[in-house]
Amino acid sequence: MTTTANETSARPTVAGVASRRTTTRALLAGGVLAGPLFGVVAAAQVLTRDGFDLSRQPLSLLALGDLGWIQTANFVLTGLLALAGAVGLRRTLSGEPGGTWGPALIAVHGLGLIIAGVLVSDPSMGWPAGAPEGTPDSVSWHAIGHGVGAGLAFGSLPIACLVFARTWWRAGQRLRAAFSLGCALAVVAVLAWPDQDTLSVRMALACVPTFGWLTALCARPTTR
Repeated sequence: MTTTANETSARPTVAGVASRRTTTRALLAGGVLAGPLFGVVAAAQVLTRDGFDLSRQPLSLLALGDLGWIQTANFVLTGLLALAGAVGLRRTLSGEPGGTWGPALIAVHGLGLIIAGVLVSDPSMGWPAGAPEGTPDSVSWHAIGHGVGAGLAFGSLPIACLVFARTWWRAGQRLRAAFSLGCALAVVAVLAWPDQDTLSVRMALACVPTFGWLTALCARPTTR
């Protein structure tokens, strides 16, 4: 059977396939690094920024004050890395169960982080210096936008966990399914605990299972 020139040119070259695989690995590496970057940068600020008290003040408030640009950059860079991971997962899992909605939800997570970084909260809870000791009397438009972004970031990853838990369970990968389900339930349990006095700490703790899950997923993306 004769192969035409058009058919030959349409086939991917070895170099092209290798280049795509290298790009996909780089994108997945972004997803692996997203959580550790956010955690290390946020923890360093909690420990070093004078007067910041995580027991009262949520991590979002770190974006205010003279060094607020650090947390803003942390939100945005983490979001971009999560988006890169979502693209890498979409390439890797294309055509497989969970390969559409899972990466899409992770992309929503990344977008939410970027929105939360660009749109900052209002000063409150005594941060930065001179801010009201409680919540502000009125809420600015950018604080509302920050809340929307944070809601997207916090809400999308647990749902993605459930999507992959269902996929892995059906594929017989029970340990991975249990891990994914456990991460989703941990986030819900931590955030739903009815104690407003510990909300800022619980919001920080909720990042651990979600970002840990994303790191593990991007480090070993195959569902087979």
